[in-house]
Amino acid sequence: MANLRDVRLRMKAIGQTLQVTKAMNLISTAKLRKSRRILENTEPYFFRIQKTMSDLLHGMGKVESEFFRKSEGYTAIVAVTSDNGLAGGYNANIVRHVNTLCEQVSKPVLIVIGTVGQRYFVNSPYMVLENFSFASKLPTVEDAQEITEYIIAQFKWGVFSEVKIVYTHMYSALKLLPNEHEVLPLDEEKMKIIRKDTFKSKTADTNFEYIPSAKTVFDTLAPLYIKGIIYGCLVESYASEQSARMTAMDDASRNAEDMLAEKQLFYNRVRQTGITQEVTEIVSGSAALM
Repeated sequence: MANLRDVRLRMKAIGQTLQVTKAMNLISTAKLRKSRRILENTEPYFFRIQKTMSDLLHGMGKVESEFFRKSEGYTAIVAVTSDNGLAGGYNANIVRHVNTLCEQVSKPVLIVIGTVGQRYFVNSPYMVLENFSFASKLPTVEDAQEITEYIIAQFKWGVFSEVKIVYTHMYSALKLLPNEHEVLPLDEEKMKIIRKDTFKSKTADTNFEYIPSAKTVFDTLAPLYIKGIIYGCLVESYASEQSARMTAMDDASRNAEDMLAEKQLFYNRVRQTGITQEVTEIVSGSAALM
């Protein structure tokens, strides 16, 4: 009976775990849908900023802007991780990619987004200059603005020579891979190519007059462009996190169901054995009395 009691307790614990994993699966599914919808709604705005920047560069000729400046400062790596675990290999893949990138660049420093990454990199050999946390909520434009202002300020002061962001790109629900994007300094040639590949506009070759100057307009739009890049990376990482957690919880639910079925079968066998033994003892006792 003691054995049966232990099995029942284990079955109860597995059943409670199964309820939690199924609930987390449903929550992650809802968050994934919301984040993908917001990302799709944001893309037209970001594409318009890209087109405007490309048009500016084509119309200005040679651009003299501090956003193109290359200095001898640190290489800042923005690592986008999650605030919670239970997301499969989501955080481990980002950590591995960041460690590899730090070995390839000179004078790396880290800007960590997410509590999981902060707990890991605080014990790494690389310096963590700043960390941000969004309390597991969907990142907002204000969150991206805060990060952008910090990065641009450090870049203008010459602390950062370049800034790279490492995030998770969701190619599909099952294919989530770390990706990196160079945020600063801006690449003039790549920004010019954007218009040719992405946009087909009748006004593509129209000359505009910029007031007070094209450089001032460019320097005003550049932070918006950078903020769009960071916001897109944050939202896509959030969507990838929910997709990874949804898959992990689905696997955990299946494992819990398999364990529960195995324990139930074992419980039934032990219980049947006990009943059989009791019946045998009763029959044997009756035969002895006769």
